Amino acid sequence: MPFSRYFYYQKGTPGDVEWKRRIRERLTPARDIGVYNAYAKEGWNDEVLVGAQESEPEVQVEALLRDAELEGLKGEEGEEVKKQEVEKPMPRVTEADRVGDTKSLDRLLQRTLYLVVREGEEGRWWFPNDLLVGKESLHTAAERIIVQAGGVNMNTWVVGNIPLGHHIHNYGVTAENKKDDGPAAGMKGEKFFFMKGRIMAGQANLTDNKLGLADFQWLAKDEIQKILTPRDWNAVKHILAER
Repeated sequence: MPFSRYFYYQKGTPGDVEWKRRIRERLTPARDIGVYNAYAKEGWNDEVLVGAQESEPEVQVEALLRDAELEGLKGEEGEEVKKQEVEKPMPRVTEADRVGDTKSLDRLLQRTLYLVVREGEEGRWWFPNDLLVGKESLHTAAERIIVQAGGVNMNTWVVGNIPLGHHIHNYGVTAENKKDDGPAAGMKGEKFFFMKGRIMAGQANLTDNKLGLADFQWLAKDEIQKILTPRDWNAVKHILAER
């Protein structure tokens, strides 16, 4: 047997009054799955059949929208209830999905997208990165790198001061950086700290970037695996979200 409505709404409360008004108009608690009365002769038949149109998401959305619009209904005291304008949900598949625009954030709306950049015209794909400056903290460095890589038109938020993970890569004696000048001269390896950030609005623009970046993409985890080297992928595969 179903729960009594008093399990959800205390008797005489506004919620209880609203329930009574809606049940008179609906004839069922949930209109999106058709009319159902738990106390009728077919109260046992409480499941949607395989292949029934009520099981289609589009049909359920339309039914819920109709149910949310209260035009022509009467209130508890008989007064007219004004129609509530209800916005129809936007489709989850966008134009960027259809054309495969990996520079757009309006794609894979149910997934987490990450900003990856190409280091030079023929360089590798990787996350925006740079050397720490002086006694700069990881949090401050992450904020600076985002601006230097993607421009000032991104409204971003670096989450916390602790990195999600780190990766160490030793060059070896024969591969030591032999540059005569610059901050990377004589380096024997790399240590990357991965900081989590969120973009609230805006878009990346590499036009005036100061890190020598040539291109960018917004990619999901499985897409990132396809463009990273095996060494780089092994360093990040456990810190990227699946969804």
